[in-house]
Amino acid sequence: LANREGVMGIQAFFIRGGQNWGHRSFFPAHTNDVPEEEVLISFLTQFYEEVPPAKTILLDRDLPEGELLTEALGERAGYKVQLNVPQRGDRRRLLDQAKRNAVEALDRRLAESTTQAKLLREVADFFDLSEPPQRIEVYDNSHIQGTNALGAMVVAGPEGFQKGQYRKFNIKGNEAATNDDFGMMREVFRRRFARQLEENPDRDDATWPDLVLIDGGRGQLNAAKMVLEDLGIEDVCLVGVAKGPHHGREGREVFHMMDGSERMLPVNAPLLFYLQRLRDEVHRFVIGAHRDKRAKAMGASPLDEVPGIGPARKKALLMHFGTGRAVRNASLEDLQKAPGVSQAVAQQVYDFYHSR
Repeated sequence: LANREGVMGIQAFFIRGGQNWGHRSFFPAHTNDVPEEEVLISFLTQFYEEVPPAKTILLDRDLPEGELLTEALGERAGYKVQLNVPQRGDRRRLLDQAKRNAVEALDRRLAESTTQAKLLREVADFFDLSEPPQRIEVYDNSHIQGTNALGAMVVAGPEGFQKGQYRKFNIKGNEAATNDDFGMMREVFRRRFARQLEENPDRDDATWPDLVLIDGGRGQLNAAKMVLEDLGIEDVCLVGVAKGPHHGREGREVFHMMDGSERMLPVNAPLLFYLQRLRDEVHRFVIGAHRDKRAKAMGASPLDEVPGIGPARKKALLMHFGTGRAVRNASLEDLQKAPGVSQAVAQQVYDFYHSR
């Protein structure tokens, strides 16, 4: 464990059969004014809830509740677990390397946090916010000629991207006009912020954004703004991020403000790179989600629509007829001849496709 001004980092090495299987850095939250040993005990307890404990765990210090922790881990694992603090030899050298890694990882983390804090102050200055944003939401939509339409939201803040807060919005029906980017944006914002108002009408928790970035220009911005105004939300800063007139050249993004003005940043400005990274992350997330949705749709069968038909019967029908279309067009007599399909099931399938 490394500690710098109350910020702590833990480095874990994984050794199996004398070979190093890699290492990971962990940065426990809320460690200020908490004793180092207490942080390490809490970390070990939580970490070994997710993975089986090794029979031997090497630590850089004795723990005041080491015996109790050893018993708890051994009881959970079903075998004896030892906590050791090596003093010499290969194990001590290995532990020294882990300690050096912990210090270096913590230094990098602190440097990144300092840079992040500076960037968020610049975000506040550039977008006229009263203070650095603690929660930035970024939105984008994806569809192919109106099919498999969905919207996506990613979240960033002082600790970087908060992937546990990411959200997908499946968009269906005429209301969204799924081949209309503006209609899609309206539906996403209506669902996101109507639910937010319902769950936290006092707007006093950390899930309200201080800044909302929208991938798109003036039209997308106005669509989102209209929804928020309809909901009575008028104090959230909305910004549209669009390519400028030279979109072939990197760094020509135009930032569309709610008052109708447009702003740009110098091509090599660190703030521009940060805002581009936010936009690229929502692109990555929405494209991946859209790809998954298309793959799921391609794997769907028309027989999925038939109520009361289980996987075994669907498989039997598809094996016999070859395609879902052939099942839909089959006569009742042909359906009754399919292996594994009873007369009642055949009648049910036939009625579903021919009584509508």
